Amino acid sequence: MRSKISRRRFLQTSAVAGTAAMAPGLAMASVNDQKQDAGTGFNRNPLKIGLMTYLLGSKWDIETIIKNCTETGFQSVELRTTHAHKVEVNLTAAEREDVRKRFNDSPLERISLASAFQYHSPDPAELKKNIEGTREYILLARDVGATGIRVFPNAFPEGVSREKTMEQIGKALAEVGEYASNYGVEIRVCVHGSGTNSVPVIKRIIDYSQSPYVYVNWNCNASDKEGEGLVYNFNSVKERIKGVHMHDLHDPAYPYRHFFKLLSDSGFNGYCNAEIGRVSCEPVEYMKCYRGLFLALQNAI
Repeated sequence: MRSKISRRRFLQTSAVAGTAAMAPGLAMASVNDQKQDAGTGFNRNPLKIGLMTYLLGSKWDIETIIKNCTETGFQSVELRTTHAHKVEVNLTAAEREDVRKRFNDSPLERISLASAFQYHSPDPAELKKNIEGTREYILLARDVGATGIRVFPNAFPEGVSREKTMEQIGKALAEVGEYASNYGVEIRVCVHGSGTNSVPVIKRIIDYSQSPYVYVNWNCNASDKEGEGLVYNFNSVKERIKGVHMHDLHDPAYPYRHFFKLLSDSGFNGYCNAEIGRVSCEPVEYMKCYRGLFLALQNAI
């Protein structure tokens, strides 16, 4: 009796045969692609991009953030405190769980939080307030599923030696860093502020902390090139970099292409978050263009 072959079986068999016939051609195409990549320096493993809700994104709720980041290919978001998404310490346990679930169910890979806590004040009561506030914020980060929080040094107060201020900041960071480590949250000190927006200053603060739980949020400042230069400054803290803030990628004053290469070569696997200092009338189109330039600067498109 002649066996019957189903339509699905016939199509599957035909597909296998067709693939086998094309295999030499596909293999050659793959080799040619590799040669083309080698010749053009094409980068198949670019850094990952996220949005820091500084101004662009500051008026969006969680639903809008997820929608716009997904549509534009942004992979992560850093939620800045006091903004419209309202991810704040006054959320109830149920509200925190809802935030966690909404982001976990979204295409976004990670979230982090951006606080405004700072540890340079010579006033002991003000310093204590910021440390205690950071502890509360760490628990918020844990509850909503954020991997880390941004904090500041922010200034050198008048009438206080720079060394004393850096030591104070370092010790405060050590305290909150150890606390955060118990909850799987990273403390990321931003290269930011008046006089403290300097990589050597941040390095000194980290040294004073004597803590393995204090990390760096690189801020793409013009000062990154000062002193011994970009490479030296980068290498001095590269093992501690857990977050990055980018600004105007079209600004020729900052060596973004060189910096991205340093970051990639260092094995950085975090997110480069766009901290955009303007509100665009076409935010989604702006984000698409921004991501395109981000990839182009890495030879990824």
